[in-house]
Amino acid sequence: MLNRVVVTGIGALTPLGLNVNSFWDSIVSGKSGAATVTHFDASLFRTQFACELKDFDVTTYLDRADIKRTDPYTQYALIASDEAIKDSGFDLNKMDPFDVGVIWGSAQGGMKTFEKEVTDFALGDGHPRFNPFLIPKFLINMASGMISLRHGYMGVNYTPVSACATSNTAIMDAFNYIRLGKAKIIITGGSEAPISPASFGGFSSMKAMSHRNDDPQHASRPFDIDRDGFVMAEGAGALVLEDYEHAVKRGATIYGEVRGASMTADAYHMTSTHPEGLGAAKAMQLALNEAGITIEQLDYLNMHATSTPVGDLSETNATNLLAKGEKLKLQISGTKSMTGHLLGAAGAVEAIISLLSIKNSIIPATINTTVLDPAIPANLNLVLKDAIDQKVDTAMSNTFGFGGHNATVVFGKI
Repeated sequence: MLNRVVVTGIGALTPLGLNVNSFWDSIVSGKSGAATVTHFDASLFRTQFACELKDFDVTTYLDRADIKRTDPYTQYALIASDEAIKDSGFDLNKMDPFDVGVIWGSAQGGMKTFEKEVTDFALGDGHPRFNPFLIPKFLINMASGMISLRHGYMGVNYTPVSACATSNTAIMDAFNYIRLGKAKIIITGGSEAPISPASFGGFSSMKAMSHRNDDPQHASRPFDIDRDGFVMAEGAGALVLEDYEHAVKRGATIYGEVRGASMTADAYHMTSTHPEGLGAAKAMQLALNEAGITIEQLDYLNMHATSTPVGDLSETNATNLLAKGEKLKLQISGTKSMTGHLLGAAGAVEAIISLLSIKNSIIPATINTTVLDPAIPANLNLVLKDAIDQKVDTAMSNTFGFGGHNATVVFGKI
């Protein structure tokens, strides 16, 4: 018998709010987090805007020692996980610390730290004056390690990496560990701090990002005929996954249950998704099978929907494959139109959106879509412009990553 797994805590640090409540309010209101880049001078770049954290002061959350020895992506992880852990309210003193683990994701890790140190060395006189914290600051697994160290969690601890599918991969792994009885509680999610010249320049040279510099807030427009790329974002999302019986016994508040999760590979192209969405469709179907439901029973789908010409179409094609061309009750939205694309942290943030949709009976909108791409299958119910009030018993969240990674998670109401 496999254990049931539920979510008992959530935490968010995003361009739309520095905690879950402010983030959700912005999502429901249909706000955009995009604005001109302030982290560095992007005036010479093809794209000059992003979704940065607003009014964020790390010293409000962490002490000087932790700030000095960590990259921003780890700082974001610590802050979001602190909120989720507090929200969950479990008491480590009443548990075996080996029963609590951390599986935390990031696609790029300490990109800012690595970039700065290498740039400083290249501009110097040749002497290797590197920061003694260079290695631990840029390692991709350091966020999971620091969350563990901060709270004394001694169970499973590692970092999966699957590009922009990373957070869903982490959630899936945490789900599997708990249901197999290898942990009682796992802190999971993802964080990303990618808004730096190297990361920005790399994606820009691929022509993957939108270049609507004159109108950043309307740049991310999933499903629109004029979509021209994603909008980069930073931040973190954290979830506390817990064995159901353990959660009930301690009287925990439950946001929802993890019903199913799956991964597939496109085996098609280094950076492009399969045009027919074959790998994505299979990941979705396997996750639904594990959840014990059909797509006809699914209420809400939070699409990966990055606002790229190829990606949005392949994902909607994948959904249409499962629908077999039939009209479904399923409501669909692309919330990256508001948050931007948090890369390896996207899945965690969108998992929180999916869970809050279940909790609050609200389905967020896709903003900025004014003229629907006629290639989008007409039988899909896309929630555009404004959020809608609707009961949500089951929600699915998709994430896809460079390398052909497809990761899908299904949540359900308890």
